[in-house]
Amino acid sequence: MVSFRADEAEVAAADRWAERLGLERSELLRDALAAHLARLAAEAEVKSYVEQPFDDDEVSLDDADEWLPAEDWSDWAAWVEKRDRATG
Repeated sequence: MVSFRADEAEVAAADRWAERLGLERSELLRDALAAHLARLAAEAEVKSYVEQPFDDDEVSLDDADEWLPAEDWSDWAAWVEKRDRATG
């Protein structure tokens, strides 16, 4: 549990938003805290990347993740079976 003091105007605004969104004030504040922490973490990740970007090995793993088959072989078995019946 977290407890903190806030300006009355901010508390009133939080209450209005919570009512407008159909949430309890505590849920609104919990979601706002989670979103703010996620934003701070993303900013820290950006800073880390700027200070130490990916090296060639890490980038090559990203490229490998996007590999796809060069051709569509899904109907190959049916074609072979049809060919074998015709010649067989």
